[in-house]
Amino acid sequence: MNAPAAVKDQITVAICSYNASHYLPNLLEKLIAQDCPMPFEILIVDNNSTDHTQALVLGFSPANGIPIRYVNEPEQGIAFARNRAIEESLSSRYLAFIDSDEMPAPNWLKSALKQLGDQDIDCVGGKISIALPHRPAWLSDDLLPFYGEVDHSDRAFRITDAATPIWSGNIAYNTRVFRQGLRFDTRYNRRGKGIGGGEDARMLDMCLMRGFSLVYEPDMEILHLIPAEKIRRSYFLKLHYLSGKKAGLHEIPDFNRSILGVPPFMILQFMRHFLLAVDMAVKEQSGSLRQAMNASHALGSIWGKFLCWKNQPLKS
Repeated sequence: MNAPAAVKDQITVAICSYNASHYLPNLLEKLIAQDCPMPFEILIVDNNSTDHTQALVLGFSPANGIPIRYVNEPEQGIAFARNRAIEESLSSRYLAFIDSDEMPAPNWLKSALKQLGDQDIDCVGGKISIALPHRPAWLSDDLLPFYGEVDHSDRAFRITDAATPIWSGNIAYNTRVFRQGLRFDTRYNRRGKGIGGGEDARMLDMCLMRGFSLVYEPDMEILHLIPAEKIRRSYFLKLHYLSGKKAGLHEIPDFNRSILGVPPFMILQFMRHFLLAVDMAVKEQSGSLRQAMNASHALGSIWGKFLCWKNQPLKS
């Protein structure tokens, strides 16, 4: 039996990328310029990109000699790409995730290591600010968290429940949690340029359930660049429909009373949300989009429960 590999005192910074070569040069420059007290490497997990991601990464020559590794993950989807990053980083003491459409503050890694230097801390996540190409009047502040915005406090604190989440686009782990078998749940996968997923929310839940020590560190800040195609009401409706669908598939239990696998109360719940959303839209009331998102989530949950019923094995 092979002995486990020694753990290096370094941090691996993983970028899971799909057709995002237009973002990578600026991100790589920001990363190699990090003020970081520990040696670090950059790992690009290319999830079957069809652009010139591979050529760009392999041809990139950082002036300060920061190692850049490139791997291709053939299984399509963000959960599989993140899990490949974990496998590639188990020999590093720490693993940080940042998305290709994000820009880190100059002290991003230093701020993460400030918390991870405490051996009791398993995971640290930080502030996520949003950069919008334009902002229509309907895009209210309460919708920004659905673009990943995180701004819990100006002070660091321990996270004890999912009410103050940290997301996988700005997070760092002590890799000991992954050597215990922790991985992203591939049932909550997101493929290619799709939206939704939920693998990071599920990871947060698993970390909390296992009793890991999680910290929010506001100085660990990144800027999330939102593309113009996401500045649409339909984006929020689709996002909530897919979230509801996965809840119906994987989270909502079965009930004795159901119609094609869907409990009647879920149908009534959708109808209430839908009628209220229509009434608010007709009256041009504020919050009508948020109410429509509730209806979309309820509809997705119904579809998820129906798919569970449809796909269940026949009883002999």
